[in-house]
Amino acid sequence: MNTPDSPARQRHGAATLVKLFLPSLLGILIFFVPIDIGGETTILLDHMVTGARNLLGHASGLYALTLIVAGAAYPVIRGYWNHSLTERIFTVLKVGGVAAALMALTGWGPAFLHEPDMLPFLFDKLVIPVGLIVPIGAIFLALLISYGLLELIGVLVQPVMRPIWRTPGRSAIDAVASFVGSYSIGLLITNRVYQAGQYSAREAAIIATGFSTVSATFMIIVARTLDLMSVWNLYFWLTLLITFIVTAITVRLPPLSRMDNSAADGEPEVAPGKRFTTAWHTGLEIAAQAPGLHRSVAFNFKEGLVMAISILPSIMSVGLIGLLAAKYTPLFEWLGWLFYPFVAIWGLGDAAALAQASASGLAEMFLPALLMADAEFAARFAAGVVSVSAVLFFSASIPCILSTSIPLSVGRMLLVWFIRVALSLLLAVPTGYLVQTLAG
Repeated sequence: MNTPDSPARQRHGAATLVKLFLPSLLGILIFFVPIDIGGETTILLDHMVTGARNLLGHASGLYALTLIVAGAAYPVIRGYWNHSLTERIFTVLKVGGVAAALMALTGWGPAFLHEPDMLPFLFDKLVIPVGLIVPIGAIFLALLISYGLLELIGVLVQPVMRPIWRTPGRSAIDAVASFVGSYSIGLLITNRVYQAGQYSAREAAIIATGFSTVSATFMIIVARTLDLMSVWNLYFWLTLLITFIVTAITVRLPPLSRMDNSAADGEPEVAPGKRFTTAWHTGLEIAAQAPGLHRSVAFNFKEGLVMAISILPSIMSVGLIGLLAAKYTPLFEWLGWLFYPFVAIWGLGDAAALAQASASGLAEMFLPALLMADAEFAARFAAGVVSVSAVLFFSASIPCILSTSIPLSVGRMLLVWFIRVALSLLLAVPTGYLVQTLAG
């Protein structure tokens, strides 16, 4: 990378400026700006996904089934299904995902699987939306990540990201994309940048397990379920603060702290007093070298489609197993006792229930909210925080990460999840008491 004063740096004309700003501004508009359409205020990407689902109607289920079947067949067709024990296990699980999707569509199978919080929840609330948002989002992802915006913002926020979260400045885009749009979109960005050699394994793992949270729109559903909308602004900002404090601590602990931190292509060194100049020229250089829009869109769409077919079968099978375990076995009740000390220290009356509900979030992030809907205020607030700050859960985010190139095993993710939930509870319960006091 040339420095800002390098004689090799060329003057960039109006065409390069347009190439940097026009796609980037369109990308910001699509991913980050809420717009009211038909009485619904959300980002344009979400409107597009809703429109696509409405357009498909009942065929949206068949569309999702097609992706799931393709996802189960893909490892076999590509010949890597038996490369490792993990691949063999997930190939079997993906085939199970096909069976689960067929049951969800046809109504065939045991009645308990068709209860509202089982197959219907997985298929309608997770599989179909993710199956639409990842390919559609990937089409517009090229606008955000291919024309210099990622690198320009990365240089600007490097002084904040590197010392606190030990990630490059460009990871700020991943965090915002996850929060405003979808963790699956954030992971798509992370995987692309990691494959390009611009994130180390440790940096990619930190971003995937620390920044790829559920979206702000899903936080509204959590807040409504827990009757927290009266303190929405406090819940929203304090949950963000706790999530990123937990990430800042987690990156300094094993297993993340011990992962490989070598990367082929880091961010440019910045001379004192020249951060804005360096950011500006870095963005312009990337824009000047960027391929045509049609090539970027085609490449990103292909990547998004591959990710979608990799994720969906696992969501159906692994997610269903997790929901069944949460509802019909004492697994999460036992696991919850590991978190009990982190709650009981604050004298919370619902300590045991909150600890066990938090453990159930490993199966599906929405479960803590469902289980604590009638608890005391501080417990409800803490459950709402943990639903977001835990980040990792088997019904979606863990299969998403496993479908990427990021070297995170299930064992590593379970350890990171435990640390995140424990720290989140330690911070969220007293914060809940504080909010209760502030709210009167």
